Amino acid sequence: MSNPGDLPAILGGEPAFPEGPPTWPPVDPEIEDALRQAYADGSWGRYHGPHVPRLEETMREHLGVPHVLLCGSGTYAVELALRASNIGAGDEVILASFDFPGNILSVLAVGAMPVLHDVRADDRQLSLDGLHQAITPRTKAILASHLHGGLVDMQSLRNFGVTIVEDACQCPGAMISNKPAGTWGDVGVFSFGGSKLLTAGRGGAIVTSSPEIAQRAKTINLRGNLVNPLSEFQAAVLMPQWTKLAERNSLRAENATLLLRELEGIPGLRMFPCVGHGNRPAYYKVGFELDGERFGLPRDKFVAAMRAENIAMDESFAAQHLGRSPKRYRAASSLKEAERAHRSCVVLHHPVLLQSPEAMRTIRDAVLRIRKHLPELSKT
Repeated sequence: MSNPGDLPAILGGEPAFPEGPPTWPPVDPEIEDALRQAYADGSWGRYHGPHVPRLEETMREHLGVPHVLLCGSGTYAVELALRASNIGAGDEVILASFDFPGNILSVLAVGAMPVLHDVRADDRQLSLDGLHQAITPRTKAILASHLHGGLVDMQSLRNFGVTIVEDACQCPGAMISNKPAGTWGDVGVFSFGGSKLLTAGRGGAIVTSSPEIAQRAKTINLRGNLVNPLSEFQAAVLMPQWTKLAERNSLRAENATLLLRELEGIPGLRMFPCVGHGNRPAYYKVGFELDGERFGLPRDKFVAAMRAENIAMDESFAAQHLGRSPKRYRAASSLKEAERAHRSCVVLHHPVLLQSPEAMRTIRDAVLRIRKHLPELSKT
């Protein structure tokens, strides 16, 4: 008979984290001060105040780009970046099939045809293998997303000779070959959504070194007033978060590296590799590949067992070619790795990585406890 104290939480045992998963955003006195100050000086309710231009200037300085345009969401920022790059009806935009669903919808929103390409087997980022064959005379852009702690090979991607829209919504502060993620593309995109590393509940930005793209983006977003703005209140709360981003990213990276080491060798569970060689990731999500047959549980049951331990883990998003009309996209490759990711990818939410190293070992122990009780779990 199993020891009740050794049972996984889903079978009635004590959760690995009895206090629950860490909340996001965290309690932060500096954010409270920013909110109070914006209220006290009345800037919270103004069309034009000091906080939006201050945040734009901070981003220009930190990212080393001359143009930053804030807006109401990261999803809108992708669409705005495409429109400002003169992408429209009859054009093609290449992107990974395994990607945030808002990206393919943004391509469709501007009237262009999404061309879906496969992802790498090791970290599920956009694969550059066979990408030349995907390019046609109608190809106007490649939309490259950095996902789940991974980074696209932007240096090589620049050699393909088409406009690059770089989606850095999951990785503010990441570095690729010692250059900030989001600044490799002709235009880069950031998100300040409610779960993001920098959060204002909603919000986004595009960044570019191109004065033409910047001017077109301003014109598109201006109809007597801004169509989709970031508010002064939102900009105010983002400023103190930006000053802490590097420190928090460093802690998240350290804990991700520790977690990779702690989980190494567990059959059927593979964490995406932590990148190096001039690259510095930023972990909005930590990506894992779960081989349910080797591990001993299907993905949905594994995720349910981990969530019962109060570990913030979820299934990742779907491959975008599955369940979608083939009239709405063109497949540029077999998409077999995107389908594998669709079936097997799970993600760990970033607040977990701001905990202590001991918490990473607690996660390992929870996984091992689940494995120890596979016979009982398979019957639930």
